[in-house]
Amino acid sequence: MKELALKYGCNPNQKPSRVYMEEGELPIEVLNGRPGYINLLDAFNSWQLVKELKAATGMPSAASFKHVSPAGAAVGAPLSDTLKKIYFVDDVKIPLTPIATAYARARGADRMSSFGDFIALSDTCDEATATLIKREVSDGIIAPGYTPEALEILKAKRNGTYCVIKMDPNYTPAPIERKQVFGITFEQGRNEIDLTGDNLFENIPTDNKDIPADAKRDLKIALITLKYTLSAM
Repeated sequence: MKELALKYGCNPNQKPSRVYMEEGELPIEVLNGRPGYINLLDAFNSWQLVKELKAATGMPSAASFKHVSPAGAAVGAPLSDTLKKIYFVDDVKIPLTPIATAYARARGADRMSSFGDFIALSDTCDEATATLIKREVSDGIIAPGYTPEALEILKAKRNGTYCVIKMDPNYTPAPIERKQVFGITFEQGRNEIDLTGDNLFENIPTDNKDIPADAKRDLKIALITLKYTLSAM
């Protein structure tokens, strides 16, 4: 599929609206619902974030996006009983998988900002993750795959209109990106700065050069999340 027609653009009066590829096929498959313009902006930006988090940490990763910026991002580190209560998942009856834990952390980072979010997962969405998503107010999800059980749960959400998007994890964009504003085309190289390696911690201007592994992980998460946060300037 080279193009996908959308309901409308950023606002209902902005028609027609579509996404398309100048070369090749779109790297997504819409499994349920009808995504809008803002939905896809959230989806593609959040997918980049979780893909980088997975590359940086080796751990399943999740993001909760709202208004094209992350409301929360996290990796699937285990949750203590206290954290389960903080993230409102202590009542879940089925075991939380690493990807479910990542989403619980991402959603719980700022539950008010995450209200009505678009979700990105680095790994296949499983039943445990879908169970958490089922009870949250959310507009849609993008992930590289879905188990049959998860897909059934998600398709029933929002009276069957919940947006479920499958992303090709092997898709690589062109090195130059373009956008139009007021009929004028802007062009630049993609922001390909690599924030996944430990070379980030070379030449640190502090007396203590010994940074614990978990602190390095958290710093990488923070930097990658910041990379996909829109500036207010």
